[in-house]
Amino acid sequence: MGQDYLKKILTARVYDVAIESPMEHAPQLSARLGNQIHFKREDQQPVFSFKLRGAYNKMAHLPAASLKRGVIAASAGNHAQGVALGAQRLGCKAVIVMPVTTPQVKIDAVKARGAEVVLHGDSYSDAYQHAVLLEKKHKLTFVHPFDDPDVIAGQGTVGMEILRQHQGPLDAVFVAIGGGGLISGVAAYIKQVRPEVRIIGVQTEDSDAMAQSVAAGKRVQLQDVGLFSDGTAVKLVGGETFRLVQKYVDEFVRVNTDEVCAAIKDVFTDTRSVLEPAGALAVAGAKKWVEQHRARGKTLVAIACGANMNFDRLRFVAERAEVGEAREAVFAVTLPEERGAFKRFCEAVGPRNVTEFNYRISDSSEAHVFVGLSISKRDESAAISRAFKKAGFANIDLTDNELAKTHVRHLVGGRSSLAKDELLYRFEFPERPGALMRFLNTMHPDWNISLFHYRNQGADYGRILVGLQVPSHEKKELRSFLKNLGYRHWDETDNPAYRLFLR
Repeated sequence: MGQDYLKKILTARVYDVAIESPMEHAPQLSARLGNQIHFKREDQQPVFSFKLRGAYNKMAHLPAASLKRGVIAASAGNHAQGVALGAQRLGCKAVIVMPVTTPQVKIDAVKARGAEVVLHGDSYSDAYQHAVLLEKKHKLTFVHPFDDPDVIAGQGTVGMEILRQHQGPLDAVFVAIGGGGLISGVAAYIKQVRPEVRIIGVQTEDSDAMAQSVAAGKRVQLQDVGLFSDGTAVKLVGGETFRLVQKYVDEFVRVNTDEVCAAIKDVFTDTRSVLEPAGALAVAGAKKWVEQHRARGKTLVAIACGANMNFDRLRFVAERAEVGEAREAVFAVTLPEERGAFKRFCEAVGPRNVTEFNYRISDSSEAHVFVGLSISKRDESAAISRAFKKAGFANIDLTDNELAKTHVRHLVGGRSSLAKDELLYRFEFPERPGALMRFLNTMHPDWNISLFHYRNQGADYGRILVGLQVPSHEKKELRSFLKNLGYRHWDETDNPAYRLFLR
């Protein structure tokens, strides 16, 4: 059967619609990891993913009578676009069943290729069941997204290209796994031509059906899957893909959401391209594998398999990439509610860059602040925690706390009965060391900071919101302070949003 796949891949018909995607060296990531990292750029395909290879190969091998009746698929993403493009090129009818929850941009992309879209159900499973009914009713041919030999062979041409484009030393190829179509084809080819090259599958921690199945020796169906990497969110892998992965794949790496976000940023840094989460999975896996094995001097290929990113996800990705790259540590720190405590805390932080600071006065004796700090390596947060404790500040390391990173950082605040004589100002600080300390050193020592919010957004200046408790008879001193400070500022004390939620 393995020899059959080698022949099927070598004779696959994909280049009517697909390009031979480039292999690109990643200089900055390579330098940082101490290994030679290459990206196989499947995100540059006409539908921005590898999926058109397998879909077209399946359709191109259909008998003329089957093509005349048409094809059907169930998909909410890249496979749908691949089938639609293939049908457009072959001049056959294509019906794509998509969940009603599918974003309009994806529906429009499929329709633009001439396919008929049927919206049904809330999930892929619902859409799949309806597609099976329509397949029988209209005598259409079902094009499976992964569990079909012709689809697997089409995806296997990615592996064929990798070996053709990189004929020198190659230690490992990293491949994202959803249902297993891509890794099955890539592994079936590479392991027969260059068996010494390791094939490493990458899955998210909350969608690891293939890794669990291989460990159990049988296909395992997951109850739930994570949705961030929606392109690999598969509850049950294919029977044929499971067989091939068992036979050819050497090991698996599991990564979390933050690590995927960091990988998206890494690819952008080296290529100025933005991958979707599933598309960056292999890169995240390569980075984690290097760290786990302390690998140095290896030559590694990561398949960048898709770039159909929803634009509204970019804010989340940017927010979480720093933690995923171990560039940010997040803490809850308790300070005594007394004059000068905030300044002492800043001195304890030292030269580190503060990436975030959230605080709202809520207790007369203690202040609880949410703070983010730049770090250079993963274990640095423990040393920071010890330094805070030595300075007299109790603290909790929240770097791996999902609730804190996703929600609590945005919810620190609220009204406070202790915020008497509070004035609210919005500032633009220059994004350079010492800007905050200059603010604190210039401020009147008797004024209390009752609210403080700051988040580094990567600009040349920081946006800061500060609540100052200034007695009414000291307004003149306040105006003088603001003038001498020289930072752009706005008085937001009468802002209706402040009055409704914070005052």
